[in-house]
Amino acid sequence: MIDFFQQQRVNGWKTFFVIIQSIVLLGIIGYGIDRMAFHNQFPVMTIVAISIAIINSLISYYYGDKLVLASVSARPPDLSDFKEQQLVNVVQEMSIAAGIKAPEVYVMEEASPNAFATGRDANHASVCVTTGLLDSMNREELQGVIAHELGHIRNRDILTMTVIAAITGAIVLLSEWARRSMFYSGSYSGRARRSDKSSSSSGLLLLAILIITIIAPLIARLMALAVSRAREYMADAASAEFTRNPLALASALGKISTHYDKVVDRASVGTAHLFISDPRNSKLNNSESTFAEMFSTHPPIEKRIAILKHMAGVE
Repeated sequence: MIDFFQQQRVNGWKTFFVIIQSIVLLGIIGYGIDRMAFHNQFPVMTIVAISIAIINSLISYYYGDKLVLASVSARPPDLSDFKEQQLVNVVQEMSIAAGIKAPEVYVMEEASPNAFATGRDANHASVCVTTGLLDSMNREELQGVIAHELGHIRNRDILTMTVIAAITGAIVLLSEWARRSMFYSGSYSGRARRSDKSSSSSGLLLLAILIITIIAPLIARLMALAVSRAREYMADAASAEFTRNPLALASALGKISTHYDKVVDRASVGTAHLFISDPRNSKLNNSESTFAEMFSTHPPIEKRIAILKHMAGVE
């Protein structure tokens, strides 16, 4: 039996270390900009970069869910609509099964069947589903999907992924700024031509900073992808636990994978990992190659379905 409470603690520490790493990475990038553009004067960009990391982390912690919901134009459910009323009922039922407070419920106008959860903890969480999901799922399948999202909430990995998404954006922004500062700073070109020992050391330092600014976004992205793949399997297991019916989610995933519209138009690179299935329909996510394991945002749906069927004793 998976210890979900231990998983909560692990995700809490992951979030903490992600924030610390982001402060260090952005601080190094800021320092690189100071060395390249401001000639070791007062470390303006170092302070700015660290401040951005701290502010960004606070905003993503307290308001990240609101920003995500706004980005997909999510709305409260229409209780006069049978399917949306059923959605609210299912969320309440599955919340009782999960032993957590019922999250706020949202709906987004989108033909592609998909869903995601966001927030910082069980007391400040939201679940959003597409109208396409409501149209294509029966009640049991809807229960499986909602239970999956509640698994994310109970495990607190929604906080980790929200923070990572915000931090990745900041790292990419400042890395691009650093590269432009290096390539367009005439002062750097002049200093690079000096042959004295001090200039040589400075050149090596700037080379190291350049390498960091190039690989930092990649590191941040890989970090997000690794957490994302692991969390999907954990949430699938949670769905099986809450519903006592692994085949419900397996059937739902099967419908999602064969639906005519697999692309969620409003999903961005920064929010894609939050969805139950890849909303951008990347072919990489359907592969089990080593490259796909490193760069895909979701594990292959076929593999997830096979695991769920194995849980149910169906081969």
